[in-house]
Amino acid sequence: MAFSILRPLVSLGLLGALPVPFAAAQTADAAASDQSADAKPDQTYAVHAQSTLVVQGVKGFASPYTGDNSLHPHDTEETVDATLYLGVRPWKGAELWVNPEIDQGFGLSNTLGAGGFPSAEAYKVGKSNPYFKLQRLFLRQTIALGGKALTLDAAANQLRTTTTQNRIVITAGKIGVGDVFDTNSYAHDPRGDFLNWSVVDTGSFDYAANAWGYTYGAAVEWYQGDWTLRGGLFTLSKIPNGEELGTNLRQNEIVAEIEHRHTLLGQPGVIRVTGFRNRGMFARYNDAVALARATGGDVDLAPVRRMQNRAGVSMNAEQSLTANLGVFLRAGTTNGAIETYDFTDIDRTIAVGGSLKGKGWGRAQDNVALAFVNNGISRDFQRYLAAGGIGVLVGDGALPHPGDERILEAYYTYRPVSWASATIDFQHIANPGYNRDRGPANVLGARLHVGF
Repeated sequence: MAFSILRPLVSLGLLGALPVPFAAAQTADAAASDQSADAKPDQTYAVHAQSTLVVQGVKGFASPYTGDNSLHPHDTEETVDATLYLGVRPWKGAELWVNPEIDQGFGLSNTLGAGGFPSAEAYKVGKSNPYFKLQRLFLRQTIALGGKALTLDAAANQLRTTTTQNRIVITAGKIGVGDVFDTNSYAHDPRGDFLNWSVVDTGSFDYAANAWGYTYGAAVEWYQGDWTLRGGLFTLSKIPNGEELGTNLRQNEIVAEIEHRHTLLGQPGVIRVTGFRNRGMFARYNDAVALARATGGDVDLAPVRRMQNRAGVSMNAEQSLTANLGVFLRAGTTNGAIETYDFTDIDRTIAVGGSLKGKGWGRAQDNVALAFVNNGISRDFQRYLAAGGIGVLVGDGALPHPGDERILEAYYTYRPVSWASATIDFQHIANPGYNRDRGPANVLGARLHVGF
């Protein structure tokens, strides 16, 4: 099925690159660009596209019992997507982008079984037949405030734009929160770098999203010298982990981020601190357990949901060590007494890793990378899972021996030409679903990505 989608797209020449996240594209250019008067004129329109195929398989592992949200041994699945990025400039400084997409396939165990799920290309909605989604539709306005002139290079979801180092950028419409917040040059692109959910995003960042990872809202970014301040307001899904987004802001998320760009020993680096506050119909795990004990029924979050807040904070850093080697760090925590709403079942996380380009072995376009992750959940969440509850992604029906998820991911990307790459990816997941009775799970994957 996957190759039946790829074949006509290849014949039409419509396969392309993943869009650089908005903030990452702007940050990279702001740090590096000092354009002269020879800079090219602003683009008025652009067409980009991409297609990515991921195949993953998990070997056998200890699985003495399973629940509704368990990771299952001896499973192989694939996902494929193809996306168009159509952009036009309606007036000076503005960009209008639309991203229609075709998706197909399933994650391992129907994208269940681990807080740090092994494929960020696998959505929470799996289907055997290809289906269409309009993933993004947004307007961006860039307002120059002075300072050094620079040009933001052309990319998917970014028209080539001449502006200044100091500027305001306003983005509104249907986007991914991760397009603007919590970006990272080494770990934020499942179509080009790491695949694990808790590597490409901070695992405890419960960002607003539907089951495909997109939401409605607006973000404002203020670039001033080496600093950027960001803020955003977004709508949550109608129900936790739901397919449909809210049509108003009664259930909402506020995100704030401060970023500092610096040079260390002649190499660029970035530090970001991100905070979020979600407000909606959430349940406390202890309330669900207490109700089940009082009534003798199954533990269930729905009857005890009420309007309340859930907040968290994270830090995200990246640092180039040489022209070919870079490292990154992510760490975050959130209120683990209240259920996860839209992302994944992680209350605290730390991820560290690095990426090395292949210049040293004569393959300058290739790269090899390694990351380690430790994810944890609160004692309240552990008690809820032990009572038979299920979360967004995890729930084995019992949890007599809880433990942190520990993940290692390594990949090698072979890039024979600039528009195509092939990746081999390996992940070792200890205590999947925070359960020391199950695992460890070894996941081997292959990814094909093509684009212009």
